[in-house]
Amino acid sequence: MHPSRANTPALSPLLVVGPGRVGGAVARAANGAGIEARLAGRGELEPAAEGAETALLCVPDGEIGAACAAVVEAAPALRFVGHTSGATGFDVLEAATGGGAAGYSLHPLQTIPDDSAGLLGAPAAVAGSTAEALELARQLAEALGMRPFEIPDGARAAYHAAASISSNFLVALEESAVELLHDAGIEGGRELLAPLVLRSAANWAEAGGSALTGPIARGDEATVSRHREAIAETSPELADLYRVLAERTRALAGREEVGA
Repeated sequence: MHPSRANTPALSPLLVVGPGRVGGAVARAANGAGIEARLAGRGELEPAAEGAETALLCVPDGEIGAACAAVVEAAPALRFVGHTSGATGFDVLEAATGGGAAGYSLHPLQTIPDDSAGLLGAPAAVAGSTAEALELARQLAEALGMRPFEIPDGARAAYHAAASISSNFLVALEESAVELLHDAGIEGGRELLAPLVLRSAANWAEAGGSALTGPIARGDEATVSRHREAIAETSPELADLYRVLAERTRALAGREEVGA
């Protein structure tokens, strides 16, 4: 971190609104970087908002507009108001931008299970309603130890969908595998599958799609057929999931389904 950035007037003090997982992690990282971060809930903004030029709204997407309005009322000196949503634009910041403040966003591309989660090294999607706001978002991300990258405003939904697929859907997928093992009479599925999952993730990070292994990649349709039969008998609610994922895996492997 460049030493002068932590002391940039617009960044410090930083009003962090929302004492949940993201807000807590951001405030913790900011204070560690030498930025005075004031963490407050929407209903307790005073005196935390006093003298703050920059606010970051770490609240659920549906609450950003109301939080923005509350911050504008509590902090008349605001120059920049941002949010940490990956899918939301700047229209929800109208209460601030309509009065002359600039809007920005900073979305940590990282899973944050609790407020002690580390942000160091995580990518961060940044955007700004003005060039100055974009630069502030970049500086804040870097000060927090993250690696900023810019996303076009029109690509927000697609970007966030990709993030959800890679994180949320991965958890859902692995829990489905655990469920299948349980239905087949095998307990301790998470502990059994975790080494395979972690190794597969590491292989993908290193090699991308070429890390693909398994019966579809090697063209073993007889095994795939046995998979389908077993799932239909053991966990029929997972049959459609297997079918869709098998089709996508074939596309990645450059193979066509036998008999298609």
